Amino acid sequence: MSQRQVLQVFEQYQRARTQFVQAVAELSARPHNADSLRSAGVMSLLRPLLLDVVPTIQQTAALALGRLANYNDDLAEAVVKGDILPQLVCSLSEQNRFYKKAAAFVLRAVGKHSPQLAQAVVQCGALESLAICLEDFDPGVKEAAAWALGYIARHNSELSQAVVDAGAVPLLVLCIQEPEIALKRIAASTLSDISKHSPELAQTVVDAGAIAHLAQMILNPDAKLKRQVLSALSQIAKHSVDLAELVVEAEIFPVVLTCLKDSDEYVKKNGATLIREIAKHTPELSQFIVNAGGVAAVIDCIGSCRGTVRLPGIMMLGYVAAHSENLSMAVIVSKGIPPLCTCLVEEQEDHLKAAAAWALGQVGRHTPEHARAVAVANVLPTLLSMYMDTHSSEDLQLKTKRALKNILQKCTYLPALEPLLQDAPPNIMKHIVGQFSKSLFQETFLLSILPGSHGVEEEGRERAISCLLASSSLAVLEG
Repeated sequence: MSQRQVLQVFEQYQRARTQFVQAVAELSARPHNADSLRSAGVMSLLRPLLLDVVPTIQQTAALALGRLANYNDDLAEAVVKGDILPQLVCSLSEQNRFYKKAAAFVLRAVGKHSPQLAQAVVQCGALESLAICLEDFDPGVKEAAAWALGYIARHNSELSQAVVDAGAVPLLVLCIQEPEIALKRIAASTLSDISKHSPELAQTVVDAGAIAHLAQMILNPDAKLKRQVLSALSQIAKHSVDLAELVVEAEIFPVVLTCLKDSDEYVKKNGATLIREIAKHTPELSQFIVNAGGVAAVIDCIGSCRGTVRLPGIMMLGYVAAHSENLSMAVIVSKGIPPLCTCLVEEQEDHLKAAAAWALGQVGRHTPEHARAVAVANVLPTLLSMYMDTHSSEDLQLKTKRALKNILQKCTYLPALEPLLQDAPPNIMKHIVGQFSKSLFQETFLLSILPGSHGVEEEGRERAISCLLASSSLAVLEG
């Protein structure tokens, strides 16, 4: 047999391997083929191809494994049990950029499903190799590595801490300064995933200088990047007053308010979330937001969108109003009550209605003036009907009950209370009757000091009748 014939055998073998791995990669791109491929033993056949002498075969084998592992945790578990991860990690620092991207894709696909699978990725030493990839010259390699790290970090604080310990955070901060938009997005997303778990992890991100660079990108025209930037700043600000103040000191106001008018719904939502996470901490931070025009901007945002996009804005108004009488009055003066009432009526999801009810309760709980501002919007009957509706969720019933209690305990505007007399249950009726009783005492006193005033006497008589009706209703209920 000649040398040429010998070489032909090897060439045929190489062509066969190439054809096989390409066919498997194409088949694995379709979800309905996944189980059939697994049943045929594709994992054990792909594993040796990761060490093939031909780079394109290695890369295509890794791509096929990543696609399969990406579908569900069973297939990802099969990759782990097949002892494939250590092989990938060992090759990660030695191979070319195409292989690195494919290998990082496999690690991400395995780690995304559960903390247990993410832990398997960590235990094979992947984090250090992925962190090294963040320093690669190729932006695509950096992006793939940052993506994998983010999917691991998002599960819990322990895994997030492992990412931090691998030295990834300073490198991620460098990545958000790179010119490539896709890399900026993924790096910002990963910083968000790290920051969300605890104040300590958020502080690590802050110490790496992330806030200033994130704040500079709030006005970037790319909507997907803005989403991630706003999310990262929110995850930092939510933990403590100190962290929230650091975010504010980066001069995000009034720039961030422009995000509430963005055409992208998620930019709106994340912008409102950031403002909410700052406002919730202290009256001083809420007052700063009010002074910057934040309350009016959030109210406009709530009015211009629908569904879950409204939720952070609704909660932000509730947090601001809860802090003090003056801040609650700022919500009222900015015409915040009508949009909250609209959300209560328009929205289909109970959790949105519950948030609106809670916010209205925070606005109306301070003084009779605050309570009247809510009551004249004719929202009390709506709150009562939602509280008494057996189809309402437990949370909605609880929130409407508390809102009614908060408002009724301060509401002295009796015309708004009269419609509730017919249907209110005893636990709500007692608050209504309490206000009528106070009014009856005041009217009696007024008549005693102003005898002969026909107008006052007539009005007092009508009010007294309402009060007596309310008192008798309560007596019957208690009986």
